[in-house]
Amino acid sequence: MAAFDRLLFVILMVFLTISFNEVLASDPDMLQDICVADLTGKPKVNGFICKENATAYDFFTTVLGTPGATNNKQGSAVTAANVMQIPGLNTLGVSLARIDYAPDGLNPPHTHPRGTEIVFVLEGELDVGFITTANVFISKTIKKGEVFVFPRGLVHFQKNNGKVPAAVIAAFNGQLPGTQSIAVTLFTSTPPVPDNVLAKAFQISIEEVKKIESNLAPKK
Repeated sequence: MAAFDRLLFVILMVFLTISFNEVLASDPDMLQDICVADLTGKPKVNGFICKENATAYDFFTTVLGTPGATNNKQGSAVTAANVMQIPGLNTLGVSLARIDYAPDGLNPPHTHPRGTEIVFVLEGELDVGFITTANVFISKTIKKGEVFVFPRGLVHFQKNNGKVPAAVIAAFNGQLPGTQSIAVTLFTSTPPVPDNVLAKAFQISIEEVKKIESNLAPKK
């Protein structure tokens, strides 16, 4: 009987581990039909509290129909359609974004800590890639009508390799996947990361750190 009890315990632990990992794979399951986000509501919870009197407009947006302005240093623009633009996405575990790229435009290396991303190319041709935690670089060139996936939390990028504008629609398995742009996160945080930490990490001088910080700082 003791051996059987130990086997039963092991099976139970395996089942709980698998179940726990599945829960962490995306936003948790919803417990009701809808929970339209009250974006100004208090108290704050892990997500948003539900507002009363939902309307069709809580589940609707037109923001992805217009290309974003790409006349910036990176030559790219991300237009989000997450819970902040569509409150009805609260608890549904999905969101979208549109990314536009000028010729030679770059969506610089970044991560989404709360969502896997899949992109569908609307126009143009892109060089895309991500880096695994084993430091393996996986990349491909994708064009109109093709799809590519960036696993949750891994550093990735997209670059327009053509002479004409490009655009993609990106989908996420999270209502607010979050974005951490590597360079901006490290060099423009508030309060700032100490210059000597960045200099040692990137094996550059303090002067070079300050130059990067100045280049990345938002225009006032």
